[in-house]
Amino acid sequence: MGLWIRTLWHLFFPMQLLTGLAEPAENLDFFLPGDYLLGGLFTLHANAKGTSHLTILQVPSCEEYEMKVLGYNLMQAMRFAVEEINNHSSLLPGVQLGYEIVDICYQTNNVQPVLYFLTQPDYFLPISKDYSYYIPRVVAVIGPDNSESTITVANFLSLFLLPQITYSANSDQLRNKRLYPAMLRTMPSATHHIEAMVQLMLHFHWNWIVVLMSNDDYGRDNSQLLRDRLARTNDICVAFQEVLPTPQANQFLTAAELKQLDSILLKLKQSTARVVVIFSPELVLHNFFHGALYWNVTDTVWIASESWSIDPVLHNLPGLQSTGTFLGITIQAVTIPGFSEFRLRPTEATPERQPTKNSSRATCNQECDACLNVTKTFSSILTLSGERVVYCVYSAVYAVAHALHNLLHCGRHHCTKKTVYPWQLLKEIRKVNFPLLSNQIFFDEQGDVPMRLDVVQWQWLRKQNPFQSVAFYFPMQQALRMVGNISWHTEDNTVPRSMCSKSCQQGQSKKSVGIHPCCFECIDCQPGTFLNQTADEYQCKSCPMSMWSNPRDTSCFRRKLAFLQWHEVPTIMVAMLAVLGFLSTLAILVIFWRNFQTPMVRSAGGPMCILMLVPLLLAFGMMPVYVGQPTVPTCICRQAFFTLCYSVCISCITVRSFQIVCVFKMASHLPRAYSFWVRYHGPYVFVVVITALKGVIIASNMLTTPINPMGHPDPEDPSVMILSCHPNYRNGLLFNTSMDLFLSMVGFIFAYLGKELPTNYNEAKFITLSMTFSFTSSVSLCTFMSVYNGVLVTIMDLLVTVLNFLAISLGYFGPKCYMILFYPERNTVAYFNSVIQGYTMRKE
Repeated sequence: MGLWIRTLWHLFFPMQLLTGLAEPAENLDFFLPGDYLLGGLFTLHANAKGTSHLTILQVPSCEEYEMKVLGYNLMQAMRFAVEEINNHSSLLPGVQLGYEIVDICYQTNNVQPVLYFLTQPDYFLPISKDYSYYIPRVVAVIGPDNSESTITVANFLSLFLLPQITYSANSDQLRNKRLYPAMLRTMPSATHHIEAMVQLMLHFHWNWIVVLMSNDDYGRDNSQLLRDRLARTNDICVAFQEVLPTPQANQFLTAAELKQLDSILLKLKQSTARVVVIFSPELVLHNFFHGALYWNVTDTVWIASESWSIDPVLHNLPGLQSTGTFLGITIQAVTIPGFSEFRLRPTEATPERQPTKNSSRATCNQECDACLNVTKTFSSILTLSGERVVYCVYSAVYAVAHALHNLLHCGRHHCTKKTVYPWQLLKEIRKVNFPLLSNQIFFDEQGDVPMRLDVVQWQWLRKQNPFQSVAFYFPMQQALRMVGNISWHTEDNTVPRSMCSKSCQQGQSKKSVGIHPCCFECIDCQPGTFLNQTADEYQCKSCPMSMWSNPRDTSCFRRKLAFLQWHEVPTIMVAMLAVLGFLSTLAILVIFWRNFQTPMVRSAGGPMCILMLVPLLLAFGMMPVYVGQPTVPTCICRQAFFTLCYSVCISCITVRSFQIVCVFKMASHLPRAYSFWVRYHGPYVFVVVITALKGVIIASNMLTTPINPMGHPDPEDPSVMILSCHPNYRNGLLFNTSMDLFLSMVGFIFAYLGKELPTNYNEAKFITLSMTFSFTSSVSLCTFMSVYNGVLVTIMDLLVTVLNFLAISLGYFGPKCYMILFYPERNTVAYFNSVIQGYTMRKE
């Protein structure tokens, strides 16, 4: 089967579009068709050196255009893949692939090549409602390289479901399969390129960057993707963003564009941001980097998008290395055996149709020596840099070949001959999954091949790979892995800093300055607060009540618990007083019990003395509830038991004072009242009523307010947590104490009224001493508790309680025991009668 290949990479212009395709193609170029044709769209010439000849139909010659080395290299990759499949592959036995290659001239020649590919061999493109069984000139299209041209082409090809595989256009718009159902690509989308950039910047802690973009869809779309990605994190901020002026076809800038470029470079030189991300085709960057050299922009990290990350022409710009460190995001390098030699092989004209030098429409591919000469000039750098985008073209051709192989049911020696419709081939291409040079080629749901991305550094000092891989990005895992050291263009080879603000140290919160979250002040977290950087970097959080922190802490620690303990000196001293009170009260109780029928005990109250001594003895015995960690039972005991015992004693003393006054001064004046008082056991009724009233007060206080123990910080040392009963316990204690103070004052008044009674019945000085001490100590405790919250409150509460009970035990009962033990002769009925008779005689 013969092979006819048509290489159609001459230039079309919009004027030709107006005239249609009436003129036969064979009058324009060298035509060699094959069994199945592939359409190739490449940018072979970036711009014209002279006028663009838009007013004539004749195609300009190669010498009128600046050669694009990478575009020519990619075209050769397609030719190499087709020839390799036809001659050295088990694919498509007995079937020959052909191709037609068109130069899109950067962006100016998109529409006519597509219309040409869609026409039939007679250049006729019928209008129909259904193109399911329409057979265009080609079975698939490879290219173009840039997103803007690819979208233009895809709008046409998708109507016919003609498979289109781009090798370099990474716009995320192309992932929309409702708009572009026939669109596929052999590289990851722009989202992964952006993610690789962001992870690279995060790895080196660069959070203050500049974004420059070209004034086209590529620049606008990619910069928007970057902004959207940065909006999801506050780790990186854009200092400013500018649009680079796009030069004319002759690379000249107008005066306004030069002024705009100078303004951008001045702003860049004055900025504190040292990392610059550029989304632009290489065509725009020649003037920019010439300006950067003129303005002496140095110590900058340039992050290149895939459109210029491995551009050899920019790399050869004299003095470019002085502007800083260049890092680029590109596709992984894959060595294609035999391609370097193929690239430099002269194109051989076929014997069937030899081009003529005089042909007014002769094409570059056959007659222009500049193409091959330029390729030879950059052969070394192209070889050393590795086959990156070249591999994407190479794999795209192989993807079509594998799909055709499956669609034609090819065996080892032959394939089924049948008509191939575009939609059938598209369906097969989506299903391909095959190994190719140690990589697995398949298309994901969005029609992308998840190839690994490389972060490359531009090298000038080595005679080896000028684009050295320093990191890998894996799209499937969305992870960046550093694989090499970067030679920084800084002193001592240190990593450049590009931060609006220095990173805060441990335990420092951020305070925003201006509108950028990356610009901030660092504020130390105060004691009692901590910084959880994973949750909120801008606010120090307060520690829980039971915890504390030191300045600039990132976590809290538990406060040291403080409460009365047995080994402390104040506790030991108060405990000794309590033991003294317990033993003395026990001794008094024994003495009174053994002398219960004596006049001394009966004059002191008799049974009422026992009623006072038993609560005193129990109170002294319960003093340990003040020591140790407080609990609900101990708090109840402090608030209820001690105050009840004390109220019983105070009420007994008060009623005893009242009874003595009644006997000697009021019995004769109010005999009936006195009789009623004695008949119904008035003293005991009074004690019961007072005790019941106190019980009601205590119960209501405990029911309406919490009684559980709690902690509060020590005012002198906040890292210490003082454990005590609930603060409402103090309020209840103050209220209960006020009632005891009232009884003390009443008892003191009655005792004072009885100061002239007989000596054996005159208890004014003893009661006065006890009540005065009780009053003074209670007022002191209330005052102390209202102004202080430390551990001393518990100590003072315990001390005042012990002293009040001691005052009653020793102050009231002590003198009586002394008389019983040391003056037994005064503890007789005769002695008491004589004292009463003497008092009566004096009154008369």
